[in-house]
Amino acid sequence: MSVSSYLFVGLGSAFGGMARFGLSDVMTRLASPGESGFPWGTLIANVSGCFLIALLAALTLADGRPVFDLDTRQFLMAGFLGGYTTFSAFGLQTLELAQAGDWSAAGLNVGLSVVASLVAVWLGWLAGSAVTG
Repeated sequence: MSVSSYLFVGLGSAFGGMARFGLSDVMTRLASPGESGFPWGTLIANVSGCFLIALLAALTLADGRPVFDLDTRQFLMAGFLGGYTTFSAFGLQTLELAQAGDWSAAGLNVGLSVVASLVAVWLGWLAGSAVTG
């Protein structure tokens, strides 16, 4: 990878992170008073990011479909959507496993990702609480 590739991904990540932050801010302000604090901004970022990464992947396949140049693809997919949500990469990789007919690997990816991530969040919380508490 060239230095410019890293710069495109870094710049895209910055814009994606700002977009996620802005979306979360807007959704928090739009939530009805008395809402349970459900993370609507994160949910919308995750779902829309999954849609967008699949759309871009389908548009940039090398089988005659329109193709973005590599820098644009990296800026959008690894950069912007990586900063916007890493859930989009998880969704695309799971879809690719399913499309390849590897349903057990797709299911394992879903199960392990959800369970392991929740356990990691819990352990990180415990570790941080132990340090600060």
